[in-house]
Amino acid sequence: MALVFPAVRVLLGLFFLLTGAVKLTDQISAELYRQLKSQFVQFADVFPLKEFGYKPEPGQYLQVVGWIEVVAGALLAFGPQLLQEISNFVLTIVMIGAIYTLLVLKEPLAMCAPATICLGLLLLLNIRGRGGRAKSKFE
Repeated sequence: MALVFPAVRVLLGLFFLLTGAVKLTDQISAELYRQLKSQFVQFADVFPLKEFGYKPEPGQYLQVVGWIEVVAGALLAFGPQLLQEISNFVLTIVMIGAIYTLLVLKEPLAMCAPATICLGLLLLLNIRGRGGRAKSKFE
């Protein structure tokens, strides 16, 4: 059981690294990259900070999210503990933003499932995957 959380952390980090890389280049999957570019046009229209007057350019938005996922995914998988925790927090914010965006666009719930599962795993790692177990006051 001791290896479960490190394995989940590494696999989840590699997953984010791959999904981020797909957003950065069409060399991995040209069709998926084109699909993401068109989706990020819609995503930019419902960007949460739009209410405050900031609407990102869709291409830059795609690149920024891609780089965040690549860097945070690599740090989550292979970084030191402090950077793992910071990357977990950053990726949690990204997943909350993804779920918000999909819900505002009224996408089917199946479209929200990957982001929701990733968010759940990130929160699980944050709560239970720290390595040391806190003692309760009854022990």
